[in-house]
Amino acid sequence: MFHSLLRLDWIGRLRLVLTLFRLPNTVCTLGTSTSQTIRPFTTSDCNLYTTSVKTMPFSSKPHIKSRCQQYPGSKVKRFPVPDDKVDWSQNWPQYKPVSYTDPSVLKTPVWADPDIGTFSPKFNAVDGVVDRTSFEGIYKLDNGKPLNPRGRTGLTGRGLLGKWGPNHAADPIVTRWKVDAKGAKMQHLVSKQPILQFVSIKRKDCGEWAIPGGMVDAGEQVSLTLQREFSEEALNSLAVPPSERAKIHERITKLFKSKGFLVFKGYVDDPRNTDNAWMETVAVNFHDETGNSVSELPLQAGDDAGHVQWVDVDSSFPLYASHSQFLELVAKERKAHW
Repeated sequence: MFHSLLRLDWIGRLRLVLTLFRLPNTVCTLGTSTSQTIRPFTTSDCNLYTTSVKTMPFSSKPHIKSRCQQYPGSKVKRFPVPDDKVDWSQNWPQYKPVSYTDPSVLKTPVWADPDIGTFSPKFNAVDGVVDRTSFEGIYKLDNGKPLNPRGRTGLTGRGLLGKWGPNHAADPIVTRWKVDAKGAKMQHLVSKQPILQFVSIKRKDCGEWAIPGGMVDAGEQVSLTLQREFSEEALNSLAVPPSERAKIHERITKLFKSKGFLVFKGYVDDPRNTDNAWMETVAVNFHDETGNSVSELPLQAGDDAGHVQWVDVDSSFPLYASHSQFLELVAKERKAHW
């Protein structure tokens, strides 16, 4: 959910969510890879596992959606950037990117940074409760502003993103097997492999189908974000009565305590990216193997979703940002149709 659940401070947010879902006061902790990084998962802490398919097949290619001609939610058009000029190492004196930060960001809501020059952020570090480290490693600064580690986008400023530098998100990919009336797995007619289904939401901002993920609140543990975002966006658990909420909590907790597959963590080729602000995410697959966890819960769209439904995992189904690549890795891991 993109900043739709705003609260006065991160401690209040954490306590509200814990109370709302009757969660214990301790949640899965995240391991650290350096003294500055608080975000990366470890399998021992979060009951996650990785395999050889975890490497994104598109990781070395120039970002594409980050160079979309018209910036989303605006009439602003980017300065065109050809593939051979994306990398910052390419000398390009003619590069004159358009500067744009959305008015909603300039109003400095609680999820957004002020303008550079009016505050002193600690980039490439954990800055108070804000994690400004990047999964890409150390990123460079230009005139005090962070540079997108994947190169030029044709636009400076922050666009729709609140933070200068990395904006961290979490994407819970909840899947089940597609079954027939007798409960038997259904196979694809061509590939002869079983068909996976995943919970997908239709975003209100762009109308594209997507994984029900959202931004990691300042100071929030990614493990909590994964469960919160799925609960709020796909089940709209904030709007149901206490009796139903307890049922939802029980089934979601069961699923999210199961062994999850760490699909990806890193830079996301997102149309909201700019030269100075970009999306990074942790994508985790939670699979309802037996179909008795969340598969039977009624899906109901939350604040940022127009529609929500179970969708067949298939390469022909278009998805927002890098979500198709995430689903491809999940299908390979589960030995399912793609």
